[in-house]
Amino acid sequence: MAEYGEWQRKGASLSNVTAKKEYKVNDDFIISGIEAGKLEYRHGSVWGNPYIKVLRRQLEDYIKEELGAEYLAKATGKTELKRILKEIAEIEQRLRVLQARKAELEKILSK
Repeated sequence: MAEYGEWQRKGASLSNVTAKKEYKVNDDFIISGIEAGKLEYRHGSVWGNPYIKVLRRQLEDYIKEELGAEYLAKATGKTELKRILKEIAEIEQRLRVLQARKAELEKILSK
């Protein structure tokens, strides 16, 4: 059972589309978890496109149970690495902008 307020907590639930991206599971896997009573779900729709929303904690527990803890660690590791690489690229871009601005200011101040 979901904890009190778990559905409203940020990041505690995710759509089936996000689950596919983050955990590399398909809709059939999620539906089999729902049918087995392992996953609570809610229906949603964005611009007429339906989706299934599940609780992240329950999905991770179900993945561990069905596919193993190694699979979960590998899938979440890939997602986290992707996020970290994106953040590094953004920081490097910001650093290049700041270095260019610094060079401009040093040029102005040296005159």
